[in-house]
Amino acid sequence: MLARPALVVVDVQRDFCPGGSLAVDHGDEVVPKLNRLIRAFEKAGLPIFFTRDWHPPDHCSFRGHGGKWPPHCVVGTPGAEFHPGLSVPRGSTVVSKATERDSEAYSAFQGTDLADKLRKAKVTEVFLGGLATDYCVKESCLDALASGFAVCVVRDCTRGIDLKENDSALALDAMASKGARLITSPEAVKLCGRAKPSS
Repeated sequence: MLARPALVVVDVQRDFCPGGSLAVDHGDEVVPKLNRLIRAFEKAGLPIFFTRDWHPPDHCSFRGHGGKWPPHCVVGTPGAEFHPGLSVPRGSTVVSKATERDSEAYSAFQGTDLADKLRKAKVTEVFLGGLATDYCVKESCLDALASGFAVCVVRDCTRGIDLKENDSALALDAMASKGARLITSPEAVKLCGRAKPSS
C-alpha cells in the first residue's frame, strides 16, 4: 500500500526571514525550493499545510515577558505574514500555533488540531520543510513521529538559527535517530508523484 503524504511547511514568515525581527540566516532561500515542492503536491492532489507562529503581544517567548527571543510573529503585524514569495494554494490549510500567552509551542502539533486534520485526510506520512531546523522543524518532526506518522525532512528546504554552532546539524541527527528520513527536495518531488492522491 502506497503511503499518503502531506506537505507541512513550517513557519515561513516574514519575521523569520532576512529583515525580520528574528531572522534566520538565508531563511528566504527555502522559498523557491518549497514552491517547487508545493506545486508538485498540488499537482498530485495531496494535502498541503502551512503552520505559523501567531503570538499575542505579551507572549512568554519574548524577552520582555521572560523568554529568550525578540518579539516576533505577533498577530496582525506584517512580520506574522507568510514570506511574500511563498506560494499558498487555494485549498491548503493554515494552522496557527503558540497562540496562547503562556505556551511556547515550537511544535506545529502542540496545542493545535494538526494531527486530527492529518488523520482526517488519511495522511500516513508527513514531509516537513521550513523554519527553523533546530527549533520548530525539529519539534514538529518529533511530535509527528510520536503521533504515529512517518516523517521525511526535506533538508534543503530548511534553515536553522544556530545559536550554538552545529545546532542545525545536531537537530537533523536527532530527527534521524528517532526515525525520520532526511531527503532532498528533488527526491521529495519524485516520492509525491508516486503517492496515493486524494480520493
